[in-house]
Amino acid sequence: MATNRDYYEVLGVPRNASEEEIKKAFRQQAFKCHPDHNHDPGAEERFKELNEAYSVLSDADKRAAYDRYGQAGVGGGFSQGFEGFGFNGLGDIFDAFFNGAGAFTRQGPQRGDDIRVNLTITFEEAALGCSKKVSVTRSEPCSHCRGTGCRQGTQPVRCATCNGSGQVRRVQRSIFGRFVNTTICGDCRGEGTIIKESCPQCHGTGREKQKRSIEFQVPAGVDDGNNIRLSGQGEMGTRGGGPGDLYITLRVKGHEFFTREGYDVLYDLSLNVAEAALGTEVEVPTLHGKSKLVVPAGSQTGHVFRLKGKGIPHLRGGGIGDQVVRLFVATPESLTKEQRRLFEELAKTLRPARKKDLER
Repeated sequence: MATNRDYYEVLGVPRNASEEEIKKAFRQQAFKCHPDHNHDPGAEERFKELNEAYSVLSDADKRAAYDRYGQAGVGGGFSQGFEGFGFNGLGDIFDAFFNGAGAFTRQGPQRGDDIRVNLTITFEEAALGCSKKVSVTRSEPCSHCRGTGCRQGTQPVRCATCNGSGQVRRVQRSIFGRFVNTTICGDCRGEGTIIKESCPQCHGTGREKQKRSIEFQVPAGVDDGNNIRLSGQGEMGTRGGGPGDLYITLRVKGHEFFTREGYDVLYDLSLNVAEAALGTEVEVPTLHGKSKLVVPAGSQTGHVFRLKGKGIPHLRGGGIGDQVVRLFVATPESLTKEQRRLFEELAKTLRPARKKDLER
């Protein structure tokens, strides 16, 4: 049944639309309405309507006649059928306009899967870098057949069913026209070749599991949760594709007395009241060895000292962090009789610290 709507309106294009614009509009709408993809009521009629409009507007002579006389100038009516539009059916329409969209395409080389492992390292190893090893079990080409899957002395043969294409095309006719159904070849499973005599070691798969110990460098400055990628150290690919990658997720142990803040290292230093009052010189540990620190007399809890360049190297270069030393003045929890006597004598000579608050 012919459509009564204007063909330009059907395709959603202006009357001065170019051939490319008409073709593009048809492709976009026809794909949405094709009965193979859209099972909604009315989709089939909508597709017929689009096809009728396109068959006229895509032909220069028919379009000129339509522009001058309307549907009467082109004979009107969908009764011409698909054959009258220059196609042998819906399958041919899709082959022409969608380059075989939805059809099976033989797979080419495929990259192997990635492998992910966790590795725990110490605080110092993360900060300064180190050499490590991880063990992985991965698929590699069979050592017996070198990945062919065939018994030694034999080779895969071309599949006679699909003639090496990996696909089988079946033509079906219906009231809508001719449909071409493309499926994976059941005999070769899409490979295009068949192994007549399988390798006894890999049973025709062309691969085998191997356990490998892989050594690598942990760069200085990494942190908990960082990933290291080792290219090409994952599972083997298929059909000539390259191997995947190995991703190593780092877990960093906590340290006995260091903590990390960015690329700085935090260290808490405890002094007794005498050391804080009189001042002292102490050695503090750092990631780079011991370092001397002068604590001036009268230092209070919370005072911060910074040791330049004693922290963590930046992961991508460009400097090194500091070590931040935070001072804590420790009050003795118990005293001997002599210590208590001395503190009492000292207390008589010191002005109470709280007096400053009372004078405000």
